Amino acid sequence: MNMLPLALRSLRREWHLPELRTLAASLVLAVVALGVVATLATRIERGMLASAAELIGGDIGIGAPQSLPAAFADEATRDGLRQNRVASFPSVAFADGRSQLLDVQATDNGYPLRGTLELRDANGRTTSGHAPASGDVYLDHRALIALNRHVGDTVQVGGRDLRIAAELVRQPDGGELFALAPRAIMNLEDARAVGLLGVGSRARHRLLLAGKPDAVQRWRSWALAQKLPQGAQLITPEQTQERMRTAFDRASAFLRLTALLSALLAGVAIALAAQRYARRKTQEVALLRALGTSRRRVMALLLGTLGALAVPAVAIGIALTLALAQGAWLVASSLFGNVPTQLPLMPAFAAAAVGIAVLAGFALPPLARLAEVPPVAVFRASVARRVRRFDALYFIPALVALALIWGQSDSARMAGILAASLLGVAAIAAGLAALLLWLARRIAPGAHPALRLGLAALARRRGLSLIQATALSLGLVALLLLAVVAPSLLEGWRRELPTDTPNWFVLNLQDEQRAGFTQALGQIGAQQLNVQPLAVGKLIAINGTPVDKLPLTDERAKDWTDRQLRLSWTDALPPANRLITGSWFAPHPAQAQVSVDAMWRDMFHLQLGDTMRFNIGESSIDATVSSVREVDWSSFRVNFFLLLDADHASTLPHSYLGSFYLPRGRADALAKLSRDYANLSMIDVDALLDRVREIVDRVSNAVRWILGFSMLAGALVLAAALASSAAERRHEAALLRTLGARRGQLRVAAACEFALLGAVAGLTAAIGAAGTGWWLGRAVFHIDGFVPPLVPLALYALLAAVVVMLLGLAGTRTVTRTSPMRLLREA
Repeated sequence: MNMLPLALRSLRREWHLPELRTLAASLVLAVVALGVVATLATRIERGMLASAAELIGGDIGIGAPQSLPAAFADEATRDGLRQNRVASFPSVAFADGRSQLLDVQATDNGYPLRGTLELRDANGRTTSGHAPASGDVYLDHRALIALNRHVGDTVQVGGRDLRIAAELVRQPDGGELFALAPRAIMNLEDARAVGLLGVGSRARHRLLLAGKPDAVQRWRSWALAQKLPQGAQLITPEQTQERMRTAFDRASAFLRLTALLSALLAGVAIALAAQRYARRKTQEVALLRALGTSRRRVMALLLGTLGALAVPAVAIGIALTLALAQGAWLVASSLFGNVPTQLPLMPAFAAAAVGIAVLAGFALPPLARLAEVPPVAVFRASVARRVRRFDALYFIPALVALALIWGQSDSARMAGILAASLLGVAAIAAGLAALLLWLARRIAPGAHPALRLGLAALARRRGLSLIQATALSLGLVALLLLAVVAPSLLEGWRRELPTDTPNWFVLNLQDEQRAGFTQALGQIGAQQLNVQPLAVGKLIAINGTPVDKLPLTDERAKDWTDRQLRLSWTDALPPANRLITGSWFAPHPAQAQVSVDAMWRDMFHLQLGDTMRFNIGESSIDATVSSVREVDWSSFRVNFFLLLDADHASTLPHSYLGSFYLPRGRADALAKLSRDYANLSMIDVDALLDRVREIVDRVSNAVRWILGFSMLAGALVLAAALASSAAERRHEAALLRTLGARRGQLRVAAACEFALLGAVAGLTAAIGAAGTGWWLGRAVFHIDGFVPPLVPLALYALLAAVVVMLLGLAGTRTVTRTSPMRLLREA
């Protein structure tokens, strides 16, 4: 017997059954929900990466302290990439007896390849522009104030007079977001002509490239295979300044979380629909077995029917996914400044593969059990309803769910937290539902007749009630995480960067200057001045072994042993630091102590009690490792890898490093202050703060878009869960109507039943979402002090219970309006 034609005939014959149509619709909507979310998330991540390219002014590049070999540009030309050559160096500008050190960027006419160069003309209008023409220069506001120049005036750079063509407002900056001096942009040929890029110059050369993603990847692979010039390194959006990488990592984690939760919602819906279909096929399988069909052929028929259903459903799902994703992107792309991104096809096909895997994983256990239904079950239905105490096949859905979490999260920590949280939610939901059923048996006899009917219905369908409560809880916890917890996490991230976050750093502050500088800052409106000592030294030995003889395997550790270190000391644990092991410095320790960052512990394999020797100026100090800290490098505070105890370190040669917040528009006063303290180096991080805030805002908008599509999967879960007992409820309603029950009584009974299920699911979901959100906030997103919004979670849980009740009542309307005889015939 050929199983495929038989399966197709079976599918055509059964297509009118609501169970099969529900299963097909569940699979289509699951693929659509998962595919649209994954496609949109992929395009948003690509848009975020393209936005990150604005930080470096191109898709990729290479930088070196000397002119780059022509081979790199030649290969880019063969790959069809656009090119931009840039050289950055310090230089002094002169105007009317005034001088100012500038951070100069000399560039050719290709600048910028990515991002926007914002300029302000003499009339105060802000426009986008390109590299300055020969003989022109752009100066930022600080430089104009320091030199007392205006747009249209002339300054001298490198011995050549240049016209100030515009005020520099904002630029793609090669990832160098910290500005040690006021910035200027000039023409690359002008810099070469006056000898600013000659032998012995302090210029750093960059070749930036932009083009199609596959061409960029080809050039990147080629460059990695070459021997880079000494001191050269690739410049990529992912390898920009550390704080920006943290921001992009968080952004990616948020997008992965929303896509994963939507995938889990789709999986729950598929599981419920598949189980309902399996129950519907019990009698048919029993009849086939009674007619002599073997178990293997029965199993092949069932799988063939499901396969014949899945193929067109998945094809429809892929088509709808691509259409909806393209339509959504036309609207959502405005969030990223119309960044050009192609429609990715792989997420739609991956969603189809995941949908089939989840369908197979969750449908296999009940289908395998159907194949073992004995022939006698055609006469005795109770035989088919016997449930085994243990069946290894039921590990398959759990394994598929774990694989789904692992594959979609792209983070072992996030996958573990979600898996453990959802397992806990399922356990709590099952426990509360079991408690409710136990109470139902005891409360029902003395309760109101309608309530008694509802409680009795729950108790009679013990297994289905447990499945419904668990499925509803899992679906609701995912929705609450998306609708309540994710926005709260984003708000917590945004609160880490309040409007008065320190936006200036000052270096080389001397002890005798502290009082006067602090007073001067207060007079110009600066706030939150934080000054810490700064000593510069080198690591000499660990546990008495010179560092050049240590068996170091970490390349970072080898690099640090050749570099100067910046150390500080303090009596109290800094705000952006958290102790992992050990204890903070005790008052007046007998010997010098040092607290190390966790990265240093891992690089040098340090343990508590190890001794580190540092040379600082003409002095040396041996310090014992007393604690290990986790440092929040995204806090924009003054942080250090190494902190010494103040008692032993305060006599070491040092200067001071400070940070402060200065409101915008005070550049004139700060420029005067910097002239009064000419030895100080001022670092402006306003541009960096603006970029991070932009990322937070864009991710917030992206999460809202993805949430809209996730609601589709959430509604599907609710509908599938409530429909899972529809057949039993129709049969019971027919009997009750035959025995004289009124429609109103049946509606009140159904309302009580669904309200209790909704209450269990809502309470469980609120607890699960709060716990999971707190765990994710601390372990994945590293938002200190994050507390989930408990009141909104409680309100949403109550709303969920009401929605479940209303949906349940809507599903029973047709039952209560149908005549008893028709219901009995259908039953």
